Amino acid sequence: MNEKERILQLRSQLHEHNRRYYVMNQPAISDQEFDMLMRELQQLEERHPELADPYSPTQRVGSDLQEGFTQVAHRYPMLSLANTYSEQDVRDWYDSVSRGLGGEPFEVCCELKYDGLSISLTYEDGRLVRAVTRGDGVHGDDVTLNVRTIKSIPLVVGAEAPRQFEIRGEILMPWASFERLNREREAAEEPLFANPRNAASGTLKSLDARVVAARGLDAYLYYLLGEELPAEGHFENLQAARQWGFKISEGMRKVTSVEQIADFINYWDTERRNLPVATDGIVLKVNSLRQQRSLGFTAKSPRWAIAYKFKAEREQTRLLEVTYQVGRTGAVTPVANMEPVQLAGTTVRRATLNNEDFIKSFDLHIGDMVYVEKGGEIIPKIVGVNIDERPVVAQPVSFVRRCPECGTPLVRYDGEAVWYCPNDTGCPPQIKGRIEHFIARKAMNIDSLGPETVDEYYRRGLIKNVADLYDIDVQQINGDGSRTKSAQRIVAGIAKSREVSFERVVFALGIRFVGETSARLLARHFKTMDALMQASLQELQEVDGIGEVMAASIVAYFHNADNLRIVERLRACGLQFALSQEQTAAASDKLSGKSIVISGVFQHHSRDEYKLIIEQNGGKNVGSISGKTSFVLAGDNMGPAKLEKAQKLGVQIVTEDEFLGMLGS
Repeated sequence: MNEKERILQLRSQLHEHNRRYYVMNQPAISDQEFDMLMRELQQLEERHPELADPYSPTQRVGSDLQEGFTQVAHRYPMLSLANTYSEQDVRDWYDSVSRGLGGEPFEVCCELKYDGLSISLTYEDGRLVRAVTRGDGVHGDDVTLNVRTIKSIPLVVGAEAPRQFEIRGEILMPWASFERLNREREAAEEPLFANPRNAASGTLKSLDARVVAARGLDAYLYYLLGEELPAEGHFENLQAARQWGFKISEGMRKVTSVEQIADFINYWDTERRNLPVATDGIVLKVNSLRQQRSLGFTAKSPRWAIAYKFKAEREQTRLLEVTYQVGRTGAVTPVANMEPVQLAGTTVRRATLNNEDFIKSFDLHIGDMVYVEKGGEIIPKIVGVNIDERPVVAQPVSFVRRCPECGTPLVRYDGEAVWYCPNDTGCPPQIKGRIEHFIARKAMNIDSLGPETVDEYYRRGLIKNVADLYDIDVQQINGDGSRTKSAQRIVAGIAKSREVSFERVVFALGIRFVGETSARLLARHFKTMDALMQASLQELQEVDGIGEVMAASIVAYFHNADNLRIVERLRACGLQFALSQEQTAAASDKLSGKSIVISGVFQHHSRDEYKLIIEQNGGKNVGSISGKTSFVLAGDNMGPAKLEKAQKLGVQIVTEDEFLGMLGS
């Protein structure tokens, strides 16, 4: 056997061993034997770069060459399911299906509802060619490079599979991976993930596929689509997909009565606590694809499926102490630290307490026995106190009055329930938070950086504020010389941010209470950074949408000497401090007084560009349709719910070409 043949043989063997280990939980060889085969394949591939194959098992480790995600249109829309928490609603759904089918007998496929990130996988000629997130149901992010690192998702499937098909499921982080990841983050003094779903979502959206590969994600697949499916039944199609190499839940059952559905729900309401991954309910689907087509869809969900959500699990444990976390804006959040308790499949030690008013509403004392729930199986929260078990010496929780990070006296603004640390230029969590905000996609869009990198650079003393980013060079980042390409990409990304428009620079400054829309309004009104910096409280409040609290925050920001030094350094670094000539020249009042909703996909401009055009011409962007909406700017695939509401309220629908015609374009 020559080396080319050996490479092909090893790839085939390792694909099969991956399937047996990660999908079937039936390993045929030891870890050591697997590693020896993998090393042999790696060595052979290094000697034969002409035989490189992105579908090789060696490519599971991921790459650091990934850029931002591209949006892809779904061939079949990814709709959400109608949710219920009531078994009576399940009975009502069952009856409605029966009526919709004219009394024709039907089977229901009962499945577990996994709490992860929805994914759509497309295979052609036996190979994974595309992995796309749900997104808005019409378009999603192409995360193929990241998904290829998940070992339970096959890169290649058996020859018996159709030439082209799509299979959907959930990307999950198992409890074991989640707890390991949070232990690592806690040791590194990094923010903990709240739950496995957030951890899985954040991981899958990482711009470094090596991070994805290292975090131990898993996947369960639950729906097959295509023109040449093997069977007419949903359940039967998934059993076929299992044979092709996909991880399909063993917790599936076909039933023919509502009583059998109730038995399935009751069984898994208890048994799910023994599963290795998070579940938050049961999904019920009419099994026959023909009957599914007959029942059809509402504007938001299929009539042939429903999700039953489990009630939140509640446990009692003791409150040991209350600690405090400081966020990017200086908001101080109290956190309950409790005796460990098992809740919804994981060990819970902490729960959010929201704010001081929340603490007072429960009259919390240190040492109290508290009731803890996971709202929607996600974030632990205290929902009550067992007063009868309060220790005699228990002391009431007293909210801190100084910042736990920097010692600055806290402030509470009128109308706000939150206490803030006002030391936004000297409080470490705020400094790092402001840098993370500055580099975000909707701000300066420096996508080569991330929170973990910011934390590393801060600890190394490379950055103490956002202006320091523009002084970093490749040699400083590279350190020991092992990250040259990564360092070059980061420096190039920072340099490119100098081209970001003025309104996004205003947003990127991170002025308290100034969001993306407010920043755009301020930039449009004042046109230059100098004019904004010199604006009085009254002048700021004259801008539509800028209230007294926000105006006062802007004035305070530009009267702070540290902030002014940073702003002037950013000016010297070449950031955009004024609207471009093109932006100011395009202004008109043709849309003055009009409130406009944007929906759909467009040919001539992006949605963000249309928002800008509307504002340039005096119009106002609004997110939802109401009786006050002037018209809807509608592209292809306009959301069905928005279309229905616009028609119901008699709101005019304007096409892309009609809109441009209104502006004389």
